[in-house]
Amino acid sequence: MRWPALARRLHKWLALVVGIQVVLWMLGGLYMTAVHIDIIHGDRLVKAPPPRPLPLAGLVEPAHLAHLAPGLKSARLEVQAGQPVYVVDAEAGRALFDARSGRKLSPLGEAEARARAEALFAEDGEIVSATLLTKAPLEIQGRATPIWRVEFEGAWRPTFYISPQTGELVSRRHDLWRAFDVVWMLHIMDYDGRTDVNNPLLRVFTWLAVGSAVTGGWLLFYSFRRRRRRRGAAA
Repeated sequence: MRWPALARRLHKWLALVVGIQVVLWMLGGLYMTAVHIDIIHGDRLVKAPPPRPLPLAGLVEPAHLAHLAPGLKSARLEVQAGQPVYVVDAEAGRALFDARSGRKLSPLGEAEARARAEALFAEDGEIVSATLLTKAPLEIQGRATPIWRVEFEGAWRPTFYISPQTGELVSRRHDLWRAFDVVWMLHIMDYDGRTDVNNPLLRVFTWLAVGSAVTGGWLLFYSFRRRRRRRGAAA
């Protein structure tokens, strides 16, 4: 087989194999640059808490938390749904306590999870559903469970994930983020975890793309060289 014919055949098959993925890379890059990353993060969905002084009178002394949560490691005072609470980390895990009465509030029930989600939601939609998940869905993989999934009505299906142990907003998702996640998966070719940007499949296709470019350059060089030979023969 002649070298130009071999280069042509290699270039044809490499372009066929790599071409679809190259198109996906281009479309994915277009989406990721067209939609601002702040929109993808869903920052606009979360209401920024107004700065307000928190009166310390009448609150449970932090030292007393050691009796409420044996093996206390840390405690943080904050406001949730308009009331002061302690978020503690102890030997038994993280928990939530009423900062005024010392009553343990966790794990949160559906009504409490809805109240916390509503207090954080910056838009006008009502809650469509609230579900306690025992297995984290793919869009929040790696998060601890159980976790409350609170979905709101409105554009792009905004969804909050609330920790039943601490009442904190663990994550927020919406359809533009979900589309970004799919695009990112196709872009990095990690179809399982969607996080590995140096996976074997991506490396293989990268080198196949390089091979396609090299064989294309080879054919281009040969075509110019053959054209010069024809001109010399005609002269």
